Amino acid sequence: MHPRRDDPTRPAVAALLRGHLAELAGLSPPESMHALDVSALCAPGITFWSLAASEDPESEVIGCGALLELDPTHGEIKSMRTAKAHLRRGVASTLLRCILDEARARGYSRLSLETGSQEAFAPARTLYTRFGFVPCGPFGRYREDPNSVFMSRVL
Repeated sequence: MHPRRDDPTRPAVAALLRGHLAELAGLSPPESMHALDVSALCAPGITFWSLAASEDPESEVIGCGALLELDPTHGEIKSMRTAKAHLRRGVASTLLRCILDEARARGYSRLSLETGSQEAFAPARTLYTRFGFVPCGPFGRYREDPNSVFMSRVL
């Protein structure tokens, strides 16, 4: 599995992202939804990757993730998603390694993320903990929210 920089508006990618947003809308109230839509993922300062089922550029998109630059030393992980049929197969770990490598290459000293506090997000929190992320307070534009867990790691 090899992540590649991709265009969030590409139809196969956009479909995965729409499913991501739809699922999150069922888990969190609107004021607690911090996921970016397709157009927001095209903004300057965001690098987006997808992971396909094979090297064929037309193959199924099985995961995605993005890196948002908060400042020259701090990045944020955004839009981590694995297609349901590919859960627990290393997709998220592969994408997370890619994002960590890019953050290090940029010289960031810290990488942070926001995820949900609900039980449905427990696998994501476990993954991030395995990769050295620890709970932290809100960062950037975030505020305390009982529906959010903030995590960070020093690079």
